[in-house]
Amino acid sequence: MKIAFIHNEKKLGTGAHYINDLMSLKLKGSGLDIKNFYPKTSLVDTPVHLGGLKSILFFYSLLERRREILKFNVIQGTTYTPLPFLAYPVPVVSHFGSTTRGFLNSTPMANKLENGCKKIWYRLKKDGVISELNIKTRRPMRDIADIEEYVASRATAVVATSENVRTELLTSGVKKEKIQLIHNAIEDYWLEPSGQDFAPEPSLVFLGRLGGDAFTLKLKGLDRLINFYQHFPNVPKITFCMTKNQKLTTWLHTKISHSTVFSNTGKDKLPELIRPLRGSILFIPSRYEGFSLSLIEGMSQGLVPIVYPIGVAPEIIKNGENGFLVTSQAEAIEKAGQILKDKNLRESLSIGAMETSKQFSSNIIAKKLIELYKSIMPDPSRFHGGR
Repeated sequence: MKIAFIHNEKKLGTGAHYINDLMSLKLKGSGLDIKNFYPKTSLVDTPVHLGGLKSILFFYSLLERRREILKFNVIQGTTYTPLPFLAYPVPVVSHFGSTTRGFLNSTPMANKLENGCKKIWYRLKKDGVISELNIKTRRPMRDIADIEEYVASRATAVVATSENVRTELLTSGVKKEKIQLIHNAIEDYWLEPSGQDFAPEPSLVFLGRLGGDAFTLKLKGLDRLINFYQHFPNVPKITFCMTKNQKLTTWLHTKISHSTVFSNTGKDKLPELIRPLRGSILFIPSRYEGFSLSLIEGMSQGLVPIVYPIGVAPEIIKNGENGFLVTSQAEAIEKAGQILKDKNLRESLSIGAMETSKQFSSNIIAKKLIELYKSIMPDPSRFHGGR
């Protein structure tokens, strides 16, 4: 079986890029012929409000390679990226790790932020960490959200990486029989046994992408993270973040007490840095995630999650067993205080978190994707991989 993967290529990896690479690797290991296709031709110098259309048209440049791509048995892309190939007879799979509509609906304007967080956001602007309180226009994202929903409605099959994303797709009008729930996975090295002891002194940990612009930083909950950190001035804080905003990393290092920041560390280097922190608190402050790879990665190293009900969290977090789901900053701070004071609770939650993370082995995602491909192929007898 031959699968064409269509996605973008960026220097600073995001969750979508890591999961694309992981899927490719595992599917190749199962005997499938996988080839990645990256568009190369882009419009330039478009106005800001046409950014969404620019991104959409970017993928139409792949039509130059349509003869090659249409020889594959299945074409798979992230959300709207396989749009140019919907008109052809080859089955199309649209993989939704998140939805742009979810970003838009979950990220408030600056003046609508929670009490305590709003002041932090305005201070970040004053200190030059962010250049604007809100991005100039959300029109590009609204355009992409519309196209995502159109592609989902027209694709042969749609992958949702969490029940939350599945619900979003159903709400947008995608037929339920078209949607397949397939959780994302983490790389094998996260799940390697280590025998690591619990950290003698727990820390507060953030792990994940923060972004750099006002919208993404707000979406990822930077203001919530700072608010959380400030309530525990004497507890060590360790931030593992992906961001191009150097002013932000400097600010976090200098303005937050007992703060250490690792920015843009190679992903394969993170487990050895996080492992000694076993039993520490992993705070996920995001206002929206489609899945949240960082949650599972942190849990795999024995970090205890305190997380809002985003992504896959509501499906796997059991309060008091492997972490805590929270709905407010006050609740997050309360749970953190409880964990920091109770060594036995902290260690039992850490053990529970590590056990839960084992559900997200990369072998599972490969098996489920192969089953999906077989179900949508016009002639399943042509399938020879994944035995």
